[in-house]
Amino acid sequence: MAGATLLARGRPEGMVLMESTPSGAWRSFIAAAICLPAFLALRFFSWAQAGAGMEVLGRPLMAEIITYALGWLIFPLISLFVAELWGRGAAWPRFIAGWNWINIIQYLLWLALAVPVALGASGLLLQGLTLACFGYLVWLEWFTVRVGLGLTGGRATAVVFLDLLIGVFLAGLAQRLSLG
Repeated sequence: MAGATLLARGRPEGMVLMESTPSGAWRSFIAAAICLPAFLALRFFSWAQAGAGMEVLGRPLMAEIITYALGWLIFPLISLFVAELWGRGAAWPRFIAGWNWINIIQYLLWLALAVPVALGASGLLLQGLTLACFGYLVWLEWFTVRVGLGLTGGRATAVVFLDLLIGVFLAGLAQRLSLG
């Protein structure tokens, strides 16, 4: 987490603290388990705000858990392919470890914003904070991609855009699975 905290502050030396071996990359997927409670809290906050009842504990919850797991698998696999395609395969283990650990920071920030909304807060300030948070988190991923894989800004942007597309696809899949 020390490396992720440095990356979150725009400090490239945070990537040096990430493990650079394939086994280190695998170990970093523990971040998925660490992020799961925050993910579930965000889903429950969203459902509560939409007025959903106990029905979310069946098929919708299972759909969300399935797509959550897919998100932790699909992007890493595609990013490995892209990294190898661009001659950056050797940097991928360290990069994916960094990507995994910054996800904890991302989930914590979204959770911090979701709590006031769940308590009934609204308004222009909250909308501005949400937009600023989204912008910061996109930047954080871009910075991690650029530093971790040693890519140009344009290529790092393409990788982040790919991750966002995967997220949109998975959100649609979760909704479709929820409905049956």
